[in-house]
Amino acid sequence: MRLGIYSDLVYRSDGETFSTDRSFIRFITALTAYTDELVVFGRLDPVPGRADYALPKEGIRFVAFPHYRSVFAVGRMIAAIPRSCRIFARELKRLDCVWVFGPAPLAVLLARIARKRETPVFLGVRQDYPRYVDSRLPSRLWIWASGVARVLDFAFRRLARHCPTVTVGEDLARRYDCGGAPVLSIGLSLIGPDDIVSAEEALARSWQGELRILSVGRIDPEKNPLLLLDVIEILHGRDPSWRLAIVGDGPLAEELANRVRERGLSEVVELVGEVPNGPELWQQFRSSQAFLHVSLTEGLPQVLFEAEAAGLPIVATDVGGVAAALGEGERGLLVPPRDAGAASDALA
Repeated sequence: MRLGIYSDLVYRSDGETFSTDRSFIRFITALTAYTDELVVFGRLDPVPGRADYALPKEGIRFVAFPHYRSVFAVGRMIAAIPRSCRIFARELKRLDCVWVFGPAPLAVLLARIARKRETPVFLGVRQDYPRYVDSRLPSRLWIWASGVARVLDFAFRRLARHCPTVTVGEDLARRYDCGGAPVLSIGLSLIGPDDIVSAEEALARSWQGELRILSVGRIDPEKNPLLLLDVIEILHGRDPSWRLAIVGDGPLAEELANRVRERGLSEVVELVGEVPNGPELWQQFRSSQAFLHVSLTEGLPQVLFEAEAAGLPIVATDVGGVAAALGEGERGLLVPPRDAGAASDALA
């Protein structure tokens, strides 16, 4: 089978390999075990370089689309769309089916092109797109983008009437179950059997001395990282043993660092930065006492599976597919979003 996959990712090339900074590509590349050829479509950054996750050289062919920084680079995105569609249509002749992750603007168009060419199409949905866009609006002047995101989401759900759809989490599955084509709800985990700690090791974790809370995720508005400082400030005020480690990078990283200094939390908060998905990240989990996730919107976050694999107690905001990932509260404590007091109480 020759499978084409599009997800709205940016890739880089160092002349030898193509790579991206999103760990989701590890899930995509694992599909080579089930295909004769996997064709990956994505935006190619014109600046040479290498990101954390490289595409394997065997079993995968990369097809480059014109580059634009993000959906908020509207002019460049619109200019890139016609050429991207032509490239995609040309490649369809060599594919048996395509899996399109959306509903980003280009995803809706590509799915429609494949249907028109009678190439079997499967849809993929990883997050609540309107909420995702709402959380990233640069300013109130961009409020119109919220309406566009809702139109795209509606268009993708219309396509789901005819195209089998895979969603990350039951919350998205319910939204995309339009009474037509089947919908499959899944969870994405990059954890292997050897990465799971034993129950004995988890229960032997020390609770003496410093108590390290770990948070892992992109440092951007939808993840609500500034709330983490409110939580640790409350906890450290109660018990100076508490510490917080934040793993990740993103557009709010500089502001977060400034807030840490301004609030006098430099001795309490460790800004670890980006850590690639894999053994180095697993060690971050295993060297902590608890995991905290305060996102405002989610599909089914794989970091919760990673925390479970490390045997960590979990506190997470009850949004999107989080409750489902935690067995409706059986495997972690659920708290309301934006509530630092509730998160602090749950951790304590």
